[in-house]
Amino acid sequence: MEDIAKKQAKILFDRAYQQQRRGNLSEAITLYRQSIELQPLAEAHTFLGWTYSMLDRYEEAIEQCKLAIELDPEYGNPYNDIGSYLITQGRPEEAIEWLEKATHATRYDSPEFPFINMGKAFEQQGRFRSAMQAYDKALLINPLDRAAYGHRQLLVGRMN
Repeated sequence: MEDIAKKQAKILFDRAYQQQRRGNLSEAITLYRQSIELQPLAEAHTFLGWTYSMLDRYEEAIEQCKLAIELDPEYGNPYNDIGSYLITQGRPEEAIEWLEKATHATRYDSPEFPFINMGKAFEQQGRFRSAMQAYDKALLINPLDRAAYGHRQLLVGRMN
């Protein structure tokens, strides 16, 4: 019975992600919630949070990420996402705390992301050297990351 629920939850999650990518956010939210009802997974809560953030519903997004962390503290994405949402809200100091936690997670889809976001948070604070170091760390993890490279180049231009 449990395997069937897991499979159904995965199917709903995949459908939700497809709807999210197509911009059908209300349908994505419904499908993510159905997936979570069948089998609560950190990924589903994180992606539901991401969908909320696309609607500027940041507090709900953060709450979903916190639920994801409760389910799987080693999954780095929700820590990073909380940091990203706080940056968007102009709360860089709080963001850095969450992004630091993201850097220590053992399971992570894109481990360079928290360093990119840390760079953004440091820039909001006017801490340009720290931002540069964060972008450099991101590029050490993934030398081909165009976002990290772009942010670094813009910062070099600002510092000159």
